[in-house]
Amino acid sequence: MDFIEYSDADMMMLSLARILSRDLREALLRRDRALFAVPGGTTPGPVFDMLSAVDIDWDRVDVVPGDERWLPEDHPRSNAGQLRARLLRGKASAAHLLPLWRDLPPAEGAALTAADLEPLLPIDVALVGMGADMHTASMFPGAPELALALANDAPVIVPITAPDAPEPRVTMSARVLKGAFALHVLIVGAEKREALERAQKLSPTEAPINALLSKASVHWAP
Repeated sequence: MDFIEYSDADMMMLSLARILSRDLREALLRRDRALFAVPGGTTPGPVFDMLSAVDIDWDRVDVVPGDERWLPEDHPRSNAGQLRARLLRGKASAAHLLPLWRDLPPAEGAALTAADLEPLLPIDVALVGMGADMHTASMFPGAPELALALANDAPVIVPITAPDAPEPRVTMSARVLKGAFALHVLIVGAEKREALERAQKLSPTEAPINALLSKASVHWAP
């Protein structure tokens, strides 16, 4: 694990936006299109705001949520909807968003989405977060489907149950996320740094983020 500590969150967001834009440019030198996997939630919002103004060949970038609540894009809890509002605007409006949600039951929709994503793999650039419970994407400790999401032969997309969540979810499997050419973890605050330190001593079943750390650059600010 490459651990990068910043003096404050603003500096981290600016630096991470620069790193991600560099990684995307490098990906576009390797192949015609780049696959960019990103999280939902509010924490990465400032990074997306900065990235959206960066001059990249966005029309050659496919953006995909690393996980999704099984809700249509116009729902306020949809990750795809948040990404369209925060990232796919300005110069980045030329990027192609690949939503995970479909108007089908989660298992059927996940299989169809996985079939669309498979030809685009591996991920070129992936950004994930981590919760205080050490989950990442929608791989939660205690989820009944967690073992499948962590398996070496896991599907690309796994329907999964988040504890106490009002809706089902789907998540990219650990093998797909850690197969990214560039993998970054974004965390903020003392509580999450303590959780990261605990996670390194636990199994991925207990701390799913630990399935990714060996391949990741972790960015942390107080």
